Amino acid sequence: MAFGYKTYGIKLLDLIQEGNIGLMMAVKKFNPYKGYRLISYAVWWIRAYIQNFIIKSWSLVKIGTTQAQKKLFYRIGRVRKALEADGENEAKYEHLANDLDVTKNDIVEMEQRMAARDLSLDSPLDDDHELTYLDLLQESSLNQEESLALEEEKKIREREVFSAMKHLHQKEEYVIKNRIMSDSSLTLQKIGNHLNLSRERVRQIESEALKKLRKEMTPGPRTEGLTGGMEHAYL
Repeated sequence: MAFGYKTYGIKLLDLIQEGNIGLMMAVKKFNPYKGYRLISYAVWWIRAYIQNFIIKSWSLVKIGTTQAQKKLFYRIGRVRKALEADGENEAKYEHLANDLDVTKNDIVEMEQRMAARDLSLDSPLDDDHELTYLDLLQESSLNQEESLALEEEKKIREREVFSAMKHLHQKEEYVIKNRIMSDSSLTLQKIGNHLNLSRERVRQIESEALKKLRKEMTPGPRTEGLTGGMEHAYL
């Protein structure tokens, strides 16, 4: 039985060992008084343990979390041949999906997952083992100078915004803080209930307040290039 799964790239001895565990479980649970032979009962346990081991060993990411996905994992070869026989088309996918009780997306996703195995970033790229895949990964994080510049720019933006906020009256400031600057912004209705105003009046106050802020934050000699970022961040 283990030899039948040799094409999955798992060591045969490992498969046999897993099958042995399944056999032991079958012997433990076998009831000889039901009239069945041990081999007829044990074959299901042996196959289940071998198949579970293959799926767990295939990838660090779980590849079969449902019974339908596990079934598809072991039938994807026949599915691939069926698709190649008459050409891939929507009807073919739908027909196979219905037969296997899965969706078309399940078939496409399983094909993509099985197209390549996991690869260690420490695997060598050359015969001298001096260059690895990890060496070719691009560093995406900012360096210290860029991080410091962004932090300083953020502080300048915050100062400019709060300076502009001083030109708003109390209701406008409340609306802007709770509609624009808050991480969990309030709805027009909730703000209206708090201020005893209609939703439409709150919307008008918000619009007027934004106009005032944009006017106060119009680019000048010192703030040229920063105002656009401030409006993007806060307005």
